[in-house]
Amino acid sequence: MGKKKIVSIEDRIPKLKQARKKKANRRLIFYLSIFFLLIAIIVYLQSPLSHVKTITVTGNQFVSDKEVINQSKLTTKTNIWTINESKIIDVLKKNPSIKSVKIEKQLPWTVDIQLNEYERVGYVSNNGVYYPVLGNGQILTELKQKTANGDAPLLMNFSDKSYLHKMTKELQKLPTSILNIISEIHWKPTDENKYKILLYMNDGYLVDGTIRGFSEKMNVYPSIVSQLNPDNKGIVHIGVGAYFESFDKESQEEVADDETEG
Repeated sequence: MGKKKIVSIEDRIPKLKQARKKKANRRLIFYLSIFFLLIAIIVYLQSPLSHVKTITVTGNQFVSDKEVINQSKLTTKTNIWTINESKIIDVLKKNPSIKSVKIEKQLPWTVDIQLNEYERVGYVSNNGVYYPVLGNGQILTELKQKTANGDAPLLMNFSDKSYLHKMTKELQKLPTSILNIISEIHWKPTDENKYKILLYMNDGYLVDGTIRGFSEKMNVYPSIVSQLNPDNKGIVHIGVGAYFESFDKESQEEVADDETEG
């Protein structure tokens, strides 16, 4: 059997001291790193390095970038970490053309304001000036223009704003393909039916209908017209069932359409 090597306590003490010193140094470096990191964060938060440098606005058609940024109160002196997104959203949603708002921070210095506006569903005319009308019935009087763009119908004689609102709610449900072929919508209230409307279509037909359930009934307009002779224009009546009345008054025909009946 070999002899066991005996290490005296005097020999081990220097090694223990050295190990303890290394451990203490590592701990000191760790605490110093945390300290300087905290100092760096504080300096960053208090310096222009944390200020917003770029503000982008997307999704806006009816309100300008400048107007949105002014209403948001964001500036190049705003600390990107102190931005109150919910407060900005509440302020911007007070604009009647804005349906919803989303705020995104793109570090290190950019804030993106994403807008979702109500769609333009028509125009109203006053003294030869045209104003866009949104799907919530709001008339944008600040956006007056000399002509309608032809991308939405002209809404005529809607003297009662409550009926205008009902009409626009129906129009915003229509697909763009149908909305774009409507030239004019005239409100024609009677004692029996306050919801009565008459449409002038870009394809030469007239449509006699009602505001109630208009979007559902009008969705089948293309299939109704496809059954008619394109050379024989007239009035397409939509309501309980559907029928076509020629302008020459010599022919009137039922139009088969299961979705319109009832």
